[in-house]
Amino acid sequence: MKLVILGAGESGVGTAILGKQQGYDVFVSDMGQIKPKYKKRLNDEGIRWEEGQHTEAEILSADEVVKSPGIPDTAPMVEALIAKGTPILAELEFAKRYSKGKTICITGSNGKTTTTSLIYYIMKKWGIDVGLAGNIGRSYALQVATQDHDWYVLEISSFQLDNMFDFRADVAVLMNITPDHLDRYEFEMQNYVDSKMRIIQNQTPKDTFVYWSDDEYIDKELQKRLDGYAPKPTPSSRMAVMGNPTLEPFSDKDIDPNSDFPLPGRHNQRNMMAARAAVRAAMAKMELTAAEQEKKEAILAQCLKDFPGVEHRLEKVIEKDGVLWINDSKATNVDACHVALEAMSRPTVLIVGGKDKGNDYNDIKALVKEKCSAVVYMGVDNTKLHAAFDDLGLPVADTHSMKNCVEACRRFAKPGDVVLLSPCCASFDLFKNMEDRGEQFKALAKE
Repeated sequence: MKLVILGAGESGVGTAILGKQQGYDVFVSDMGQIKPKYKKRLNDEGIRWEEGQHTEAEILSADEVVKSPGIPDTAPMVEALIAKGTPILAELEFAKRYSKGKTICITGSNGKTTTTSLIYYIMKKWGIDVGLAGNIGRSYALQVATQDHDWYVLEISSFQLDNMFDFRADVAVLMNITPDHLDRYEFEMQNYVDSKMRIIQNQTPKDTFVYWSDDEYIDKELQKRLDGYAPKPTPSSRMAVMGNPTLEPFSDKDIDPNSDFPLPGRHNQRNMMAARAAVRAAMAKMELTAAEQEKKEAILAQCLKDFPGVEHRLEKVIEKDGVLWINDSKATNVDACHVALEAMSRPTVLIVGGKDKGNDYNDIKALVKEKCSAVVYMGVDNTKLHAAFDDLGLPVADTHSMKNCVEACRRFAKPGDVVLLSPCCASFDLFKNMEDRGEQFKALAKE
C-alpha cells in the first residue's frame, strides 16, 4: 500500500512516521520549503520526500493520501486526486486506526483552544496518561507511533473534520458555530455548519456529545439529522454516518455568577462548563470507585480556580503608563472579536485586520462604537475595514506592519485604556501565522 502525504509540517511528518511503522510505502510532498528539522526526521526514518513541487506520477499512484488541512480542494493536485477517486484523509483519521486511546474531541468556531487546554490540564492533574494533539500540541500520529496514550484531547478544525470518515469521538464537544472560513465553503454557511456537525459522526449512545444549547445552529442541526437531512460533503470528502450520542447540553442559564474561574468574559464561563462536562463524561468511562471519583471531583474544582489560560487568547501582556495591552491574536473571526470586546471594561483601542475570510463586520459594529476609543487597521489591504468602521466617527489609523500598528496605538491610548489585538482575520497577509502576529505584538508592546 502506498501512502502519499501532502504537506510536511508537524502533522504530515508524524503521519509519515506512523505510516512507515505500519508497513506503508510512504512518500511526502510539499509545494513549499520543508523546515530543516522535519527534513532531518524524514531522512533519519528513511522516508522519501520532495519540496517545491508535486510530482504527479508519485502522487497519483497513491492508494491513500493524507493532506494537510490547510490545502484546499481547489489545489490542482487535490483536484486530480478527487477526479481519480483516491481516498483523501485527515491525519487524525489515519492515526486513529492504530491508536488504543479514547478521545475527547473539541471543535467550534471559537473557544476550541481554551477548552481543549483546560480539559488537558484537568486530565494531567488527574494523573491520566493523556496526549494533547490536533490543532494544538504534538502530532497525534507521531504520538500514536512513539508512545500511544490511554486518552487524547484533540482540538479539531472543520478542515480536519471534512476528511474524517470512520473516526469516532468517545466524547465530542461543539462549542458554537459562527461564520468562519466561508471562503473554503463556497461562501455558504450551511456547508460550514455541516462540517462542524461531523464531530458527532459514528457516535453511539455510549458516547457523549457536549454542546452549547444556546447556539443559533446546533439544536436545529441535530433535529434536521433526526429528520433525515443528508449534508453535502466537500469535494475531497464523502458522506459520514451521523451519530446517535448521549446529549449533554449546557446553557448560559447554568452560569454561576459566583464562579472562581480566573479567565474573564461570559464566553470563558461557557468554555469552563464545556470542559467540566467533557471530563466528567470521560470520568464515567474510567470505572472508578466512589472514593476515586470524589478525589477527581476535588481536583477538578481546584483546576477551575487555577487554570492559567492560553497564550494569544485574551492574554494580558503588560500594563504601562496606565494602558493595558492584551494579545488576542487567536481571534481570527468576527465572533471571537465580539466576545473579546464584550469582556472589555475599559475604553479600548482595537486592532483589526489581516486576511479576510468573508467577514461581515456589521456583527460587531455596534459593539465597536460602544466599547472603542479608536480603531487601528493592520493588513495589506484595509479597504473593507475602512468601509465598515470609518463612519463611526472614531479615530482610525491605516497600518501595514506591527511596528506601525503599535506606534498608532501608543498615540491613541490614554491612561485607563486597553489596547486589544483581536484581528477578526487570518494572519497570513503579513505574518507567518497567528503565533507570529501575537509574538510581534507582545515584543513591541513591552519595548
